[in-house]
Amino acid sequence: MATVTKPESSTASELVSGADILVQSLVNHGVDTIFAYPGGCSMPLHQALTRHKDKLRTILPRHEQGGGFAAQGIARSTGKVGVCMATSGPGATNLVTAIADAKLDSIPLVAITGQVPTAVIGSDAFQETPIVEVCRGITKHHYLVTDVEDVARVMREAFVIASTGRPGPVLVDMPKDVQLALCEPDYDAPLDLPGYLNKEGEFEVPQARSEQIKQAAAAIKRAKKPVIYAGGGVVISGASDEVRTLVKKTGIPITTTVMGLGIYPGTDPLSLDMLGMHGSVYSNYAVDEADLLIALGVRFDDRVTGKLEEFCKHGKIIHVDIDAAELNKNKPAHIPVQSDVKQALTELNKIVEAPEDISPWVEQCLEWKKKFPFKYDESYPGITQQHAIKTLWEIVHEKDPIISVGVGQHQMWAAQFYKFDKPRTWLSSSGLGTMGFGLPAAMGAQSVFPDRLVIDIDGDGSFQMNIQELSTLVCEKLPVKVLLLNNQHLGMVVQWEDRFMQGNRAHTYLGPVDHPEWAGKGDGIGRAGRDHRYADFVKIAHGYGCGGAYVERKEDLPAAIEEMIAYDGPYILDVNVPYQEQVLPMIPSGHTVRDIITE
Repeated sequence: MATVTKPESSTASELVSGADILVQSLVNHGVDTIFAYPGGCSMPLHQALTRHKDKLRTILPRHEQGGGFAAQGIARSTGKVGVCMATSGPGATNLVTAIADAKLDSIPLVAITGQVPTAVIGSDAFQETPIVEVCRGITKHHYLVTDVEDVARVMREAFVIASTGRPGPVLVDMPKDVQLALCEPDYDAPLDLPGYLNKEGEFEVPQARSEQIKQAAAAIKRAKKPVIYAGGGVVISGASDEVRTLVKKTGIPITTTVMGLGIYPGTDPLSLDMLGMHGSVYSNYAVDEADLLIALGVRFDDRVTGKLEEFCKHGKIIHVDIDAAELNKNKPAHIPVQSDVKQALTELNKIVEAPEDISPWVEQCLEWKKKFPFKYDESYPGITQQHAIKTLWEIVHEKDPIISVGVGQHQMWAAQFYKFDKPRTWLSSSGLGTMGFGLPAAMGAQSVFPDRLVIDIDGDGSFQMNIQELSTLVCEKLPVKVLLLNNQHLGMVVQWEDRFMQGNRAHTYLGPVDHPEWAGKGDGIGRAGRDHRYADFVKIAHGYGCGGAYVERKEDLPAAIEEMIAYDGPYILDVNVPYQEQVLPMIPSGHTVRDIITE
């Protein structure tokens, strides 16, 4: 049973504005950085932020969506609640994608929006949107605050809800008149969360029962072909060490979802890397033949399972998840366990014994791993995306960097070729798959880890969706590095066009529409030469005040990466790569491992 931590009490008896109460509540909850973009209906909040600047850093993003993803960057890299703020109307709707993204990936986020005064709500006032209604289906909870007396309590509740159980985004919509209204704040007001907190005001963390732990241990002991399947819930619960202990005690091979990268060292022989649509052949083969699947903090997402009824068809399933709604939702479990993953594994590791003899199974997994590695054409005379990422990993992995990614082919190649060995060092929009995520997420992580190396591996399509945050990086002195894998196309869609639509290009070339023949021209090997590139990202970088360089020769890449890392400030390394490369392996949507494409 976990007790909800109370913030510092206030002894003030003077009248305080709703805006100041809200900002003081952020300080009380340990928030030290907020990403906030002002507007007419949030001006009182921003004025209050200036009165607390000694304790709370306000970073002005150049777009509200960038601010929302930057707040996620803090949450994903630290586990703390990220906070962002926008004004009413278009400011609020610009946060919607970041909120939806946080919901699907279970990221703790408090999004604060200004709203028109209560007297004109519903009248189509200037810059009015019913943002609570807009976000009703993509938040864990939401508030429209209409009484200044409720502000302190609502803020406490927002942080409790966002951070406990299965984390998620909470929206707090603040009308302008409530921001300006005065009251005597009560920062210790009782929380009003019946059904969420018990009578003692505590959140009861779900815990596995002893008989469930014994059943799981017995199933593991009897297994002949077991596989551990671990996901984002392990990262959220801080259970990476417990997973590693389980693998050490049992010798069972482990695969992770894209959200679970870093739970277990990617360089370890028992690591089967990522599974699913673009996962390894060997992880997908192993799960297909497993007689026991130990599913930890996962939701059996369609990109993992493919055709559901065929996924792990012959194996029993132990499913541990803190959210009861996930148990038996997509895939029935033989041993469903609603529990915090860390608690369940702590108890399981006390009694679990290794299966009697799984050495033939482990040998089979290692044989698959040797026979079907992630690969690319190493004889290619230029720089492929896979080679660039592998080279980056070889140079920086010992520097303990944080890696963010946009969404697309480069995201999947990063998951395949960058071997993560620690949780919370991989920031990826995984459930919603939001292009434009990588740069602002890196910005958020850099703000809370100013001395760490933070790198955004991005594609030119995804990068440009929030390219304006380069200005924020410069102005806030956030030295994020961008490895820009520039193929001039929307590569993942191109891949599907080539595989399933006879190569018909349907608006996936990013260059000028009157010069489609420029695609891939310039050097005869599928890369656009400098005279056939639609944008000069080095000039753009310099225009914002960032460092930048362009590289196209394989032999120049290591030195270019070293120069990027050494640069004192944000930096964009524009890497010329071919657009014909495809992310393989690939299991077509709705298909099975037997349909896997490897060539």
